Order: sequence, then C-alpha cells, then structure tokens
Amino acid sequence: MENQTTETHFDRLFVRNMVESALRIGLIFGLLAVSYDIIRPFMIPLMWGGIIAIASFPLVKWLEPKIGGRRGMAATLISLLFILVLVVPTFQLTQSLIVAAKNVSTQLGQGSLQVPPPPESVADWPLVGERIHGAWSAANENIEELLSQSQEQVKALIKKLLKTVGSGLAGVGMFVISLLIAGGFMAYAESSGAAAHRLFVRVGGLKPGGEWAELIVATVRSVLQGVVGVAVIQAFLCGIGLFIMGIPMAPVWSAIILFLAIAQLPAILIIAPIIIWSFTSYDTVPAVIFAVWMLLAGLSDNILKPILMGRGLDIPMPVILLGAIGGMMASGIIGLFAGAVVLSLWYKLFSEWLQQESR
Repeated sequence: MENQTTETHFDRLFVRNMVESALRIGLIFGLLAVSYDIIRPFMIPLMWGGIIAIASFPLVKWLEPKIGGRRGMAATLISLLFILVLVVPTFQLTQSLIVAAKNVSTQLGQGSLQVPPPPESVADWPLVGERIHGAWSAANENIEELLSQSQEQVKALIKKLLKTVGSGLAGVGMFVISLLIAGGFMAYAESSGAAAHRLFVRVGGLKPGGEWAELIVATVRSVLQGVVGVAVIQAFLCGIGLFIMGIPMAPVWSAIILFLAIAQLPAILIIAPIIIWSFTSYDTVPAVIFAVWMLLAGLSDNILKPILMGRGLDIPMPVILLGAIGGMMASGIIGLFAGAVVLSLWYKLFSEWLQQESR
C-alpha cells in the first residue's frame, strides 16, 4: 500500500515537472518568436554593421593614436567618412536625374526635344554597337514618332527606372543605418567582442565555442581579401588594358568584370569577345599585346585567391570559397560573408567531432 502511495506521488510529481518544463520551454520559444518579429527589420543592417565593423576596425586602430587615443572619436570619424563617400555621390546622381527628367518633360511638352546624331564609332562598339546605333539614329530622325510607337515600352521602362531608383535610395538608407551601427560596434569593440565570446562559450562550450568569435572575424576578413579584394584587383588590371587601348565603354566593361569576379564567374566571358573585336579594329601588334595583358589580368584570380584567401586560418580555402559562392547564390552580397562564416563553423565543429571519435 505504501509502495502504491509512493508511486502515485512520484507520478504526480513527474507529471507536474513535465507540465512546468513544457510551459517554460513554450514560454522561451514564444519570447524568441516575438523577439525575432520585433528585431527582424533590423537584422540586415545589424549583419552589415558587423561586417563593416570587422572590415573597418583596422582603420580605427590606425587612427586612434593619432587623435589622442579616443576610440569613440576615431570610430565616429571613420563612419562619417564612409557615409559621406556613400551619400554625396548618391545625392548628386539623384539630383542630376531629377533635373534631367524635368528638362526632358519640359522639352517634350514644348515639342523642342531633339536627340543629337550618334557618332559613327558607336556602330563599332563590341557586341551591342549596331543595335545602339540604329536606335539612336531613329531617335535622332523623329523622337516624337519613336516615343508614340513605343509608348507602352517607354511607360514600362520609366516605371522600372523609378522602381530601381527607389530601391537604390532605400538601399543607401539601409547602408547609412548599417554604418552607424558599425560605428557603435567599433567604438565598443572590446566589450562587443567579450559579449560575443561569452555567448559562443555558452552555446558551444569552451572548446570550440571559445574560438568562434575570432574565427568569424578572420573568416569575414578572409572573404574581403580573397573575394572582394581579388575582384577589385582583377577589375583594376582589366580596366588599365581597356582604357589604354581606348576600348569604347571601358568603365562599363570594367564594372561588369568586377561584378562577375565578385560572383565568382570567369571574367573571360567579357574579356574574350572584347579581345576578338580588338583584332578586327586595331593593328595586329597592339591587339596581341592587349590580348596577352587581358588574359593575364583575367586569370590573375587563380594566383591571387590562394594567396589571400584563408591566410591566417586553419580553415581550407575551398571551404571558405564554397561557403562564399553558395551564400551569395542564396542571399546575395551579404550571403557572401554569411555563407563563408557558416561553412567555416560547420567545418570547425566537424573537425572537432572527428578528433573526439579518434581518441
């Protein structure tokens, strides 16, 4: 009888503990869900702020002793400099677009809009020259008739341009917020790093969780050097060849090469047609020199990437590169960094697990 009473008491205690545990776990998950909904609009600026802070903190450390060791002032100046570099050109471009749109609208209303004839050299532009020359000539001959015939296309184009400008301005605003957040992270770098270290230790233990904060910082900087840095160098080298050779639309081709390099696509996709076109438009000797230079510049990432990516890390370069490419395909530019960090953490955990199994 006494055993039955003890078992009944134990069952009731077990049920009570289970119910209380379920309620507590449910409360925690509910709080997490509500908190995520609250901070979700700030997730992207926070992530960009962290990435920018990691990338820019060496500048703050360089500037700090030059202004009397004031970390907050150094972080503020660096953030303001980045904001000015971003906002001033954007403001000037937006203002010029608005002024140009008003002038075109006024001239259309007065019937005085005229398009100058295209230079004959436009037809010789690589890939798109003939089509641009034909459309430009048609606009020169009768712009009003061309607009009336293409009224729906013009409306769709204007709508798309307005949408693009709007999203671009929103993106600039998001980056300004991210830069302000980055300034806060850089001003309180030690306390932010200590808080991140404590969090990772609580989540992953002293080992490997204690190494995650340093691993994330090193991985982000590795991606900056090995992906973005190499892409800038590659586009710069290609741009030198394009400008010296006098290739039409050289800034546009340089920007496209930069985009392809960041996306980890071969720059030869753009370089090869330009080289072929150069042999039809220039003498043989300069065209050969141009082709050799462009091929070397286009293939330079194969030499620079192994040197810069993964330097100072015990994570293999292919792991970081796969994470960067996969992250960019999944989430755009921010995924370039997030994917590399996630895959590096998984590699670290997997390596630790393998070492435990072998003991």
